Amino acid sequence: MSATSPTAVPARPFRERIGPDPRSGHYAAPRRYRLHVSPSDPGCLLVAVTHGLLDLGEALPLTVLPALPDTPDGGYTVLRPLYEAAAHRFTGPAAAPVLSDGWTGRIVSAHAPDILEDLVLRFAGDRGDALHPPAARAESRAVAALCELGVHEAAQHAGELGLGGDAVHRAPLNTLLGALDALERRLTGQEYVLGGDTPSLADVRVWVTLLYLDTVHRWHLDADAVHRIAAHPSLWSYARRLAAHPAFGTHLDVAAIAARHHARCRGREAAGAAMPIVQWPVRPPLPPSRPATTTLNTPA
Repeated sequence: MSATSPTAVPARPFRERIGPDPRSGHYAAPRRYRLHVSPSDPGCLLVAVTHGLLDLGEALPLTVLPALPDTPDGGYTVLRPLYEAAAHRFTGPAAAPVLSDGWTGRIVSAHAPDILEDLVLRFAGDRGDALHPPAARAESRAVAALCELGVHEAAQHAGELGLGGDAVHRAPLNTLLGALDALERRLTGQEYVLGGDTPSLADVRVWVTLLYLDTVHRWHLDADAVHRIAAHPSLWSYARRLAAHPAFGTHLDVAAIAARHHARCRGREAAGAAMPIVQWPVRPPLPPSRPATTTLNTPA
């Protein structure tokens, strides 16, 4: 017999969405909602950088959580009341990111891709169309898939397999290098992934992917693999340049990313870990902010 109470709510993502108007239930009212992020997590960093590019600090306040979760299941004690208000007897980790509703004291979403899309489509107005141009959204989604499958997953598999000499072990590295080649071609002769004069949502995805490739996946790759990954000059120059942009650099804390990785990872480290590809800026990170006390307000 299972030891789990039949009335307990199992771990599951909260995935309500922000709608276009008051008939939607959840709609974009200034200061109604709050974002809770830990930028040492890649999904949270995507959300935090996008929030900064859209200049949403006044309309949608941001709470920055510590780099390391403080509960054994990988959650945060300060988020537990929100999870329990959203689902009585919730049993999963109270993890970030979270978009919470100050009017109800509950969670709207704990699903980073949905939160990211709602920031652009519902909270930002015309700025959202500038960051995520409607005519380029299919191209942006293709870049996102390349980052997830071609870089993140391929690098993870390459590290797990140890990059041996046989074809099975070479395949993930070849996939990774092919994805980096495609991104290198895009950035040869232009500043941003989709062209134009300003960063787009595609740039946020690519930058976070490169950051984690260098600060997390590199630890599990051998020196030859890291040398071949580094041989993309336009790509890594772009990564350094975006790190100097306030919206990107504000939440960049390489030490926190490393601490989170080493606290969770039990994989072997390889010789490639000795030197980073990019000397990422070292600056005092934003201090963790104290989450505001949840109050139940009635909309006017």
